[in-house]
Amino acid sequence: MLSLPNPAVRDLPSLRNRLRVFRDRRHAGEALAGLLAAYRGSDATVLAIPAGGVPVGAELAARLDLPLDVAVVSKITLPWNAEAGYGAVAFDGTVLLNDRLIAALGLSDEAIALGVAATREKVSRRLQQFGGPCSVPAGRAIILVDDGLASGFTLRAAIAALRRRAPASLAVALPTAHGESVETLVPELDALYCANVRTGRSFAVADAYRQWCDVSEAEAIELLRAARARAAEAG
Repeated sequence: MLSLPNPAVRDLPSLRNRLRVFRDRRHAGEALAGLLAAYRGSDATVLAIPAGGVPVGAELAARLDLPLDVAVVSKITLPWNAEAGYGAVAFDGTVLLNDRLIAALGLSDEAIALGVAATREKVSRRLQQFGGPCSVPAGRAIILVDDGLASGFTLRAAIAALRRRAPASLAVALPTAHGESVETLVPELDALYCANVRTGRSFAVADAYRQWCDVSEAEAIELLRAARARAAEAG
């Protein structure tokens, strides 16, 4: 039976270890808004990890009346598998490597250097597309959002970069996550909110959604522009 004794972790017990609990990413953001209701109208900023985290973050920010921005971070993919990664690069240049996986795969220093360089270029391109690095000032509460958490390396790179911004507090909000990854991430955060925590050997973020497809950069950019326009009108 799943147990979450850590007070820094808040989930929805009714959704534990269940599959297909969200219609789509927008519905997932709606569910998270209920968990984070205490932030409504506060001075917190929602930072979504593009591209998949942006629809979740946009819905969360809209329902809590909070500004939305992005925290650009990208995994460093394997030379022979673009879906699998062995590390991540964040918007400020932070690089996080999975040393255990690298050793197990026997990746050479040259291959790692090439992978890091290619990922830095991808992050730089995305920063330009999304309007530059996130501009959250020091001393502001931050809610970092993605569409799910499996191993957590991409998210950890973003957390490390954001900690250097000296936020008042740093929380992570996730629609779905593996229980072991949740517990591993908690020491790096002030709070972690996850609607659907699951355990077991087999875990896929997509299994929490009834409708699942890749989010294009163009779609994520449009959602961010719409959120910024609403914030400008309200201000």
